[in-house]
Parts: sequence; structure tokens; C-alpha cells
Amino acid sequence: MDSVEKLARILGTSPEAILDLDQKMSVVSGKTGVLDAVVGNNDQNIDRALADLGLTRASTAEEVYGALTQKLLIIDNKLFELLDRPDLSKLSDDPGKIRDTALNIFTPPKGFFIKKERVAELLEKDPPQSLLEHFGYQSASELIEKEGFASVVAALRFTQTEEWMHQFFDVAYKDLKPEDFEDRDVEIKIMDTKWLAIAEKFIGKKFHNVSHLKEYGIIFISPESMEPAGETLRMFLLLLHYLHEVPFYSGLFRKFLHDADFIPKLQSLLRGDVLEIQEARIKNQGSRTWLIIQRYLAKDDIHDPRLSMHHVDPEAEHWYRVAQNFQKLAEVMNDSGGKFNIAYWTNLDHIGDFFVSTAPSSSKFATGSEKLVSFDVVDLIMSLVTRGEVKYLYHQQEAMWNHIFSEYMGRDRMNQLTEDNIISGFIKL
Repeated sequence: MDSVEKLARILGTSPEAILDLDQKMSVVSGKTGVLDAVVGNNDQNIDRALADLGLTRASTAEEVYGALTQKLLIIDNKLFELLDRPDLSKLSDDPGKIRDTALNIFTPPKGFFIKKERVAELLEKDPPQSLLEHFGYQSASELIEKEGFASVVAALRFTQTEEWMHQFFDVAYKDLKPEDFEDRDVEIKIMDTKWLAIAEKFIGKKFHNVSHLKEYGIIFISPESMEPAGETLRMFLLLLHYLHEVPFYSGLFRKFLHDADFIPKLQSLLRGDVLEIQEARIKNQGSRTWLIIQRYLAKDDIHDPRLSMHHVDPEAEHWYRVAQNFQKLAEVMNDSGGKFNIAYWTNLDHIGDFFVSTAPSSSKFATGSEKLVSFDVVDLIMSLVTRGEVKYLYHQQEAMWNHIFSEYMGRDRMNQLTEDNIISGFIKL
């Protein structure tokens, strides 16, 4: 199988699309042989990993996946000990070792966020009535004063209806001005367990394991049990991911702050807008035009046609930067020696291939008796925590699209073009 066919198969697109892409991008970049180099790098990394696992190309998809996730379990256990066996239900007052370890590995710059007092004013105009009634408070200011700013704004996602959230987002934000923003540090907050019960009481939702609020500079962690296999590593990697993502968007807030259409741009960034399918198809007809997909569409639909179009993904770039932090994490964990320590995974984010499978599958990324196996640490740890009920693949595939663009144009150029064109939703070379 040649490089064009192999990449088309891994990325779920057609060989014709990949070949056309290579022809056009070779002209733009002045580089030839890029796809052969990408596939060669993929094969070399897989061959090395299989050898270190004691497996071969004849091993089954299940054997490869199982061996990879078993290695991550070892890292997960070491991280759990490093973080002093955390009980999140007792850390709402101070994230302690979790926060300190994460910031030791990567300390984000000060961000550019909406002032807390301005948020309180907005909530006074459009109060979260369900929260006020639950606590018996008379005003949003009292709610924030007694329960804490980070907890309140994080809880809005889980205690208010979608209608209220859309109303608040569309109406309250439209009057924001440059002076309503300020520089401050990113805040890491572990929620109190009472918020879990409150969220389920109102709309039956559970917290995401880790999530964030870009415009407020807050990363919050759900106080759930760390017992499921892989949960500590998943939580910590997500924390690092948001420590990279929040500054990315904060930089865009600064970039557009004095534009006449700043508010629509701000709202677009917070929504994570992506071109609609029909418009994306039109833009994608030219292989010198790359879509910008700033959220994981595969979470909603693995068959979304935009995923098979050539594109770059800022989310995948945040994960790439997390992987670059793995060497420092290995040092902090005193885990720098031996095969499959955390640093081993640094350059595997875009690596994946097909292996013979012994189990049936309806996945888009299964052909005949073969299944795609991702070597990306995020895909693997997400799959592990769900006990394999869902085999995550999209982090690897999104990373591969970014890797291909970077091999033609350079990673710094990709990042600059992404920032410059993220509102339009596409890059035209």
C-alpha cells in the first residue's frame, strides 16, 4: 500500500483527495516527498513501539491496544502516588499537590479575562434564579460572595437551563467593552461535592471530569472518585491541556479587543464555531484551502463529513504541547528511565495504524477484519477509563492532519495562520 492510500485509510478520506492535496501543497511549500516521510515516520514509531511491547505487525488490534493501555496503567499508578493519593472530595479549599505539580510542569502566562466584578454585575441583571432559590440568597452578588466566584460561574453550566445560558451569553455579553477585561492568573478549582448533588437536582447532569471557562480563566475539576483505572492520568492530562488552551484563547481576546466587531468574534470563539457542512465543502474544493476545526466534531458524529476534509485543529495543537511537557513530567515523577515511561509517548500523538481484529466492529475506522489502533496517549487513556466501551481515535487523526500541514508549512506557520484565520474558519494559502 503506498503512502497516499495508507493516509487516506487512516484519515477516513479518499486517496484522490490526499493525492490532490499533495500535488497542490508541494507547489505551495516547494517540498516533495512529504507524504512518504509522514508514513515512514508513522511506520518507524509503530515498529519501535511494537518491538518494545514484544509484539509484531501480526499481533491483533486487541493485543496492541491491551498492551498499550497496560503501560499507561503503570504511569497512572505512579502519578496517583506522586499526587499523594488525592481524594478530590477533600480538596475544594485548596487543590494542593495537583495544582502545584501541574504548574511546575507548565505555568501559563497571565490571561486576559472578564473582570469578576463585571461578571457579578451581569448576573445581577439576569440572575441565576435556580441557584438563588436553592441557597436562599437574595442576589447574585451575595451568591458569589458566599459560594465563591469560581464555583458559581462553573456551576452555571450545570444548574441553569440551556435557554438561560443562551440568553445570558447572547444578551449579557453584547455590552462588554475593553475596560471590562483584565490581566490575571488562570485559576484551578476543585469543586465541592455539594455541587454534584445540586447539578443533578436541577437538570440531571454530572460534571465533566475537567472543564474550563475561557472568558473567566477558570479550570475546574469534578470531585469524583479517582478509583477507575486511568482516572488520575486522564484528569491530569486534561488539566495540562486546559493550561495550554486557556492562554491560546486569551491571546485571541487581546488580538481582537479593539476591533469594531469584537463581541461577535468573542462569542464565536466561545462557541467554537466551525463552518457549516455545505460551506465547508465549497471551501475545501481547493486543496490550498484548509478548514479550521476548533472543536472535536467526532464527539458528536464520527461520520461528520468535515472530518474527512483537510483541516487543522487548534485542539490537537494544545494536546501536542501537552505531549511536549511529558519530559518534564517524567522528571517530576522520577520516571525518566525504562521503556514506556511518560516521556516515551511524546511524539506518538499522530501515530496509528490498522491491525487484524478478532472482534466485529461497526466503526468507520474498521475495514474487513482490521481496526485502526491509535497510539495517542489521550485516545488510549480516554478509552481505558471507559473500560473500552468506546475506542477513541479522533485525537490521533486530528493530530495527523496537523502533522501533515506542519510537514509542508512548518508548525509555527500553522499556528500563526490558525490564529489569523480562526474567525473565518479556513486558511487560504
